[in-house]
Amino acid sequence: MESCAGPYQDGVWKIRVELPDAYPYKSPSIGFVNKIYHPNVDEIATTSIFCNGFSYFHSDLVNVFEVFLPQLLLYPNASDPLNGDAAALMMRDHAAYEQKVKEYCEKYAKPEDIGATQEENSSDDELSEEEYDASTDDAIAGEPDP
Repeated sequence: MESCAGPYQDGVWKIRVELPDAYPYKSPSIGFVNKIYHPNVDEIATTSIFCNGFSYFHSDLVNVFEVFLPQLLLYPNASDPLNGDAAALMMRDHAAYEQKVKEYCEKYAKPEDIGATQEENSSDDELSEEEYDASTDDAIAGEPDP
């Protein structure tokens, strides 16, 4: 996801989306995979960003990516933080906050880093075709049927 105007404008983030079985009646888990310095995003970057703000309006994932996330980046809310350090810096020294955001964008949210982030976070469940073929060749078969 590329960001819009504001201090996040030069950043590109990989977004993780997990839909619960009860979706759209239950909130999806949506989080930033690569690090972002933002008052309303947990520093670990794996926590759901919706918390109690999920509504049926957001249930259409297109709205999440075209409306909710850009608004989150444009209008951070320091009065309801998940990242207390970012919120405190934003309220105390807005220029220093914006500088730190830009540093995070440069360090963690460059377009070329998205591919590296994906490779670093790939799970055993996501094997390439070659890895899958190799793993099945090495599998031990069960006892033959009599």
